[in-house]
Amino acid sequence: MITRQQALELLHKNMASPNLRRHCYSVEAVMKALALHFKSDPEKWGIVGLLHDGDYEITKETPEKHTILMSQWLKELGEADPEIMSAILSHNYAHTGQNPPKNNLEWSLYCCDELTGFIVATALVRPEKNLTAVTIDNILKKWKEKSFASGVKREQVAECESRLGIPLNEFIEIALIAMQAIAQDLGL
Repeated sequence: MITRQQALELLHKNMASPNLRRHCYSVEAVMKALALHFKSDPEKWGIVGLLHDGDYEITKETPEKHTILMSQWLKELGEADPEIMSAILSHNYAHTGQNPPKNNLEWSLYCCDELTGFIVATALVRPEKNLTAVTIDNILKKWKEKSFASGVKREQVAECESRLGIPLNEFIEIALIAMQAIAQDLGL
């Protein structure tokens, strides 16, 4: 398995946008927390979270190539872990129609990806603009406002209940605590 440092270098080499990088850091943190919840490997899950969108800047005009390019880069680095490769590819199932999420690792990525952006949006509308001041209640209140962060696919996040067996409130709590732990890295 590649190291976090190798993954970080790969990400930074191919992604210039600070906001997109922060999104990847957020998903990494949440994936590590979810790995602990499922008594799985937080390093492996973190690598998946960190790299899931690593080729986005290059593939955003050709969404059907998203994750496939990252998969190629990982192979070039010598990554051979089938769980990592499958999880990365499952992230773009909506565009490729291939590799649908099938296990806790892949469904965790699917469900938390959109949630991280929602949590950031919630922090940015608070007076403090500080992630550490955000509460689960703040997020749940905004969750009910369909006009707030309307681009976030709430139904995708809510699948945490049926796909992972984690109630939405608990899923949000896991994500929020994980992101608060790296608030400084996120500039929030």
